[in-house]
Amino acid sequence: MTTDSDAPDAVLDLVVIGAGPVGLACAIEARQAGLRARVIDKGALVNSIVGYPARMEFFSTPDLIEIGGHPFPVQGYKPTREEGVEYYRGVAAREQVDLRLYERVVAIHGARGDFRVETSRGLHRTRHVVVATGFFDVPNRLGVPGEDLPHVTHYYREPYPYVQQRVAVIGGRNSAAKAALDCYRHGAQVTMIVRGPALSETVKYWIRPDLENRIKEGSIRAYFDATVTEIRERSILVQTPDGPLDLPNDWVLAMTGYQPDFAFLASLGLTFADDGFRTPIFDETTFESERPGLFLAGTVCGGMKTNRWFIENGRFHAQQIVKHLAGQRTETIPFASIHWKTEE
Repeated sequence: MTTDSDAPDAVLDLVVIGAGPVGLACAIEARQAGLRARVIDKGALVNSIVGYPARMEFFSTPDLIEIGGHPFPVQGYKPTREEGVEYYRGVAAREQVDLRLYERVVAIHGARGDFRVETSRGLHRTRHVVVATGFFDVPNRLGVPGEDLPHVTHYYREPYPYVQQRVAVIGGRNSAAKAALDCYRHGAQVTMIVRGPALSETVKYWIRPDLENRIKEGSIRAYFDATVTEIRERSILVQTPDGPLDLPNDWVLAMTGYQPDFAFLASLGLTFADDGFRTPIFDETTFESERPGLFLAGTVCGGMKTNRWFIENGRFHAQQIVKHLAGQRTETIPFASIHWKTEE
């Protein structure tokens, strides 16, 4: 469908970089406020959720991750990955969000009121830009020899490739815990290598006892205060408190977390705090960065502290930004003092 914003000289009110739930929320809020918005993403719609493990359950109940005022119907208590992808697809369709998928943003030229967003397919003229790129694209690397071997991955999708295989799961947080249990229950021989003295305190309360019991009974082997020093074709070298080990291995799931694409963010003109998390600097009320007219929304706002923002609270960034763009009064929301279900 052709719209006024498709015209060669059309100037949009807002270009959103990132077609995740928060990016979509920004476009929907803008449209409902009478602003013309376009969403650009280098991958698929809600690309991070598409990359989640099959049948994964969200930590949040559906009402907490709804956007645009659209109810999120689910069959169970919490939505699955597949239900999430379909929900956000349906909302984007009903709201007629102007989507440009598989189009990579290369640079942002100009200034507030007259930006030119350069992509792999052309230029988009806009008065304002929102960066809602999340953090799922850049894994935290181990930095050890062999990390780039083909049997090593930083993303877990499903257990079936690992049936009757020796699988090393590196990490002690939620992603590692779920991958270890899933692989074990589908016939893999699972070994966990955890850098800390125990599983992370952030492991969800319904997952932690299950995994601890599997470790206690010996169904899943675990090494704590341990680090991988090298990955080989058929084994991994692990440094433990009792000395080095050479463990036979077929697959490595490095569930070490992810971080924003800082090089890309810096190229857009964003600045960062010297706080250990490289937190982007932005106005806590309007979410405008130090580059006037360029805003941040969602998990990208947390820098390396990727557990601060999520869909549940990030969707409110959209409301703050659009109120500001529409000339309405905005007040600071005390996000840090609010109890969020996702953090439980």
